[in-house]
Amino acid sequence: MDLDLRKLRYFVAVAEELHFGRAAERLHIAQPVLSRQIRSLEEELGAEVFDRGRRGTALTPAGKQLLEDAVPLLASAQALVGRVKAAARGTRSLTIGFMPGITVTPAMTAFTAQHPGVQVRLLRTTWDDQVDVLLDGRADVGIVRLPIDRQGLDVRPLFQERRVVMLPVGHRLAGRKSVTVKDLAAEHLLQDPDAVPEWRDVALELRAGRRPDVPVIHQVEEKLELVAAGAGICVLPLSTANFYTRPDVIPLRVDGIGPNDVALAWVAARRSRLIRDFAVAAADTLAASHAEDPSTP
Repeated sequence: MDLDLRKLRYFVAVAEELHFGRAAERLHIAQPVLSRQIRSLEEELGAEVFDRGRRGTALTPAGKQLLEDAVPLLASAQALVGRVKAAARGTRSLTIGFMPGITVTPAMTAFTAQHPGVQVRLLRTTWDDQVDVLLDGRADVGIVRLPIDRQGLDVRPLFQERRVVMLPVGHRLAGRKSVTVKDLAAEHLLQDPDAVPEWRDVALELRAGRRPDVPVIHQVEEKLELVAAGAGICVLPLSTANFYTRPDVIPLRVDGIGPNDVALAWVAARRSRLIRDFAVAAADTLAASHAEDPSTP
């Protein structure tokens, strides 16, 4: 069965609006036409994607799965069209996703020396979207911080960097040169405990097996605001801590916490020579450019 991308776009509009009338207005089509297209899609899939009840429109489990897969698929298709049009115009480009704190310049310099006619674009990513931008085509290749969901991706290790704990300047431990995981176990961690398993395991032991409650905070800026206010601590890669330098928060070395792994990733199905050449340039340059200064905390 071949999926009709137009019907998928119709589906996504209804799934996001959860209202056929509003979705039809958004798509600039008549509501009966939209309803017929969704019914046709359900027949092709062999599953109902919407529960059309008295209380309104809701996604079925099949619909939730379809929405999860359809959004990146449509974005990827749009990116494909863009690449084809660019190739037809005789222009080539490479978009590189990168996480804050990671310096991409050495790899870009090496790559552009080999491909002077290629337009290189940079896309700043976050922990939440560093994989999404690859799957939906916004970036051709990404410099990512592990762990990530590797499904459908080719992942190549680049380097490791030390992680530090961020504390407010008035914290009881702020005067030390380094701390241990046990020193931090009673602190409120402002991130997913699974992202810092060393802290999680010690905290669980000291709290008699009860998993610590942690709010969902995704942005580094927000975490640091809370750290500065004394609401908790967070653990960051050293380069990220240096990127977000501020006077009311300090980084400290933590004995017993492993490093952050940085890798290069791209969609495994892509067969682009530009991606392969950038991978070589990144492997040759980025480890050296992120070598740790012994004077850092």
